[in-house]
Amino acid sequence: MSQESTDNRKKLVRGIGIFGSACLVLNGMIGSGIFATPAVVAAQAGVLSPWLYLGVGVLMITVVLAFAELSSYFRISGGPVLYATRAFGSLAGFTTGWIYYVSRVAAVAANSNAMAVYFASWWPWFDVDPGRAVVILLVCGGLTLVNVLGVKDGMRTLAVFTFFKVIPLLIMILLGLQYVTPDVLFPENMPTIDDLGGTTLLLIYAYVGFETVLITAGETAKPKVTIPKALILTMIATGLLYFLIVLTYVSVLAGELDGSKTLVDVGRRLAGPIGAVAITITALFSIGGNLASTMLAVPRATLSLAEHRLLPRWFGQIHAKFATPANSVMFLGATSAALALSGTFARLAIASALTRMLTYIVCIAALPVIKGKADHATIAKAFKVPGGYTIPFIAFVLCLWLASKSPTEAWQLVGVMLAVGLGLYWLEQLRIKKRRTAE
Repeated sequence: MSQESTDNRKKLVRGIGIFGSACLVLNGMIGSGIFATPAVVAAQAGVLSPWLYLGVGVLMITVVLAFAELSSYFRISGGPVLYATRAFGSLAGFTTGWIYYVSRVAAVAANSNAMAVYFASWWPWFDVDPGRAVVILLVCGGLTLVNVLGVKDGMRTLAVFTFFKVIPLLIMILLGLQYVTPDVLFPENMPTIDDLGGTTLLLIYAYVGFETVLITAGETAKPKVTIPKALILTMIATGLLYFLIVLTYVSVLAGELDGSKTLVDVGRRLAGPIGAVAITITALFSIGGNLASTMLAVPRATLSLAEHRLLPRWFGQIHAKFATPANSVMFLGATSAALALSGTFARLAIASALTRMLTYIVCIAALPVIKGKADHATIAKAFKVPGGYTIPFIAFVLCLWLASKSPTEAWQLVGVMLAVGLGLYWLEQLRIKKRRTAE
């Protein structure tokens, strides 16, 4: 690693504490998914839906625990890129990082469009250009600006989104608990789920994104302690929140679980038009929080790739005044806006679950390698998953199974993405080789 990369790390401010880390995990997971998936899942699983969400959450805790142990071996930014590089070399690190990065760019593009759709429910002008373009540019441009200005400004924005996305959902749950009956909570007749694999893959969308916090390790206070704690506690809290949200959904809308109703309909049933507006606003803050979390954390992925000389040094430059990876932030904002405006992000969204599962597989496989390379002092201070490698092995098998359920089109898209990324990687390696020859 270059001296410039080392200097960059010294410039980064460790301004993210346990609350900030928890916000990153929470907003990484809670985006548009929980507002869209209950209707689809309930149409297939009926009153069993809350327990499916809880069950998938328990399975995902195995993945989170593996990542919690991985994160405790490092104090620097990088996340999946760093883990794959340390374990398997620069090519594996770049490939993992590139797949993950493109997946998150597509998510920003998709959610920016989703923001326009929700605004359009109030004013149809936002549903088509130029209204749609205005929303996309304001969202991407505004979040880019606050994250260039500083990590603390980014965290303040994230905290606001977190508050306004969680509180209305908690109020909805409290109002809806009166509709919960023993028959709904503990159904006697279990519905038949025709496509368990597909349904589980859909539910996974609600839980992925927790790894966002790993990328900001270089700007996190006491990351070896803070990040594992934030990962585990927030995953448990999110799983319970999902269970209660979906329990409220199936209880309030009992007999209408045909896939056509959303949480907005729950809000309308509980509090009339005011409830519907409140849930719509909550959806906007939820999507906004997910966008803010991504815009804060994901630029650190290209920062890490540049530090490992897998992308041009331009991505690794730290702003002299604001101490942020400004170039990487601006690149993410510009690329996401362009993708959102073009509308070509749709196919990327189809492959997003697969790319995330592939990233998890590589990282979990890296755990024993990284642990084997660590010194005794580092191992002694690291977080240890109970049961040795049993839980990481379960997580590894789970991710393989989920990846196998992805459609052929998704695999084809991943192949194209890899080809483009590897082309950029080899161009950078060629540039480095020419520079060394000239010297």
